[in-house]
Amino acid sequence: MLYPRIASELLDMGRVDQEMRPGNPRQSKRWDAKVDQRHTNRMKELVKQIGWPTVSKVGHEAAHAAWLLVQHADHDVDFQKKCLTLMKSELETEVERRCIAYLEDRVRVNLGQPQLYGTQFDEVDNNFVPWTIENPEQVDERRLQMGLGTLQEGIEEMYDAYRTETEGST
Repeated sequence: MLYPRIASELLDMGRVDQEMRPGNPRQSKRWDAKVDQRHTNRMKELVKQIGWPTVSKVGHEAAHAAWLLVQHADHDVDFQKKCLTLMKSELETEVERRCIAYLEDRVRVNLGQPQLYGTQFDEVDNNFVPWTIENPEQVDERRLQMGLGTLQEGIEEMYDAYRTETEGST
């Protein structure tokens, strides 16, 4: 690992990010937009300093945390797009394909475009519904290429992850 201090910082920021998102952020009393802004500002500095935090630079867990922080930088889609480009330019051994898929969809949804992989959902009447998908008949094929299960499996994962919130709000 080339940057152990940066790795440690990314892991710390990732923990803070997840602690304030114990489920649906819109329903969480702990979610704070200022934390996302602070993390985004720091990620910009780190990306400028070392490029995209890859596995060989910061280790697998910290590289995943870096992606997570950018995934939650919805207030700065231009930065998300820049990071997506950087991630795509890395070898598959350096950046998880599934992380690229999630960020690709997040950027597209944030720009009002159909997503490619069906990773982004909206909650409608206590049901999780994927945002519009481009060429939905080919989504499972694209998902498999990125290391994701089928769209149906993705929907089931959403319900498993957020079942308590939806059941509690009925």
